Amino acid sequence: MDPSVYRRRLRNTLRETRESLGIIQATAAAEMTWSVSKLIRIETGMVTISVNDLKALLGYYKIDDPERVASLIEMAKNSRRSSWTSPYKGIASDVFLTYIGHEDAAVRSYSFQPILVPGLLQTDEYATEVLRVLRGSKDPQRINGLVELRIARQERVFNRGDEIRLSYLIDESVVRRVVGGPEVMKRQVRHLIDECQQENLSIRIIPFGTGVYRSMRVPFVVLEFSDPEEEAVLYLEYPQRESLIREDRPFEDGDTGPQSSPPTTPPTYLEIFAELQQHTSDEETLRILQSALAELESPRSQDRHLSPEPEPLAD
Repeated sequence: MDPSVYRRRLRNTLRETRESLGIIQATAAAEMTWSVSKLIRIETGMVTISVNDLKALLGYYKIDDPERVASLIEMAKNSRRSSWTSPYKGIASDVFLTYIGHEDAAVRSYSFQPILVPGLLQTDEYATEVLRVLRGSKDPQRINGLVELRIARQERVFNRGDEIRLSYLIDESVVRRVVGGPEVMKRQVRHLIDECQQENLSIRIIPFGTGVYRSMRVPFVVLEFSDPEEEAVLYLEYPQRESLIREDRPFEDGDTGPQSSPPTTPPTYLEIFAELQQHTSDEETLRILQSALAELESPRSQDRHLSPEPEPLAD
């Protein structure tokens, strides 16, 4: 698994152990001759903990069972390994790479996409066109790197088989919008129809008839994990930035004070997902996909997307 998975599990264990003993962070930090900020960074996963520091902390917490100590030390070692996503640093954002690390260990993924086909469901040519347009065509090397990352991510997730359950809600506009021309879009829609047959994967399309609905402007993903002690993770993809929010940190960076709107937490977005799912069905989803495919295969669609003849130059 990705090192971030081990880092998250280790920090959860250390924080929960300290809290179960009734020790506050200031007391633990003073006993270890650390700054309080160091302990906070360890417990929030912002930094890794060295094996020597971990051994000393476990001694202070009176954790002396050899098997448990060995397990936690192994966890600390694994948390310091290089991630498989390391070659993509500088190509993809740190927030997205961290999200991918969490995805490696998730057992349920709830994804909502109002604009584009979700990354894990994109064909290579659809992904290339999306990245070319959204990232700009001046840096083909970066686009190729992002496509490569997307393919590697797809392989890792789908190779897990029944270990992860993927649920998707997609706005109807996603399959009606022609990306890369009719031929590219036809293959993308056919791919979605094929993916609907996968047992561990659910694709539902929110029809136009639903009208305006909650969160229709912001794509999001909620990840859940097998261990009930591991908090869910929410990934939000705004036009200009991304946010990764854990269940124990209900507000995004920069948020201050009370809010009039519902808190930005994984449970809030799971509730939104459940509400939207009520407007969908497998039968309606298949009908919309087949309708979109038929429209793309019609001669009128082909003519509409042909490049116009260039105007002759004036004499």
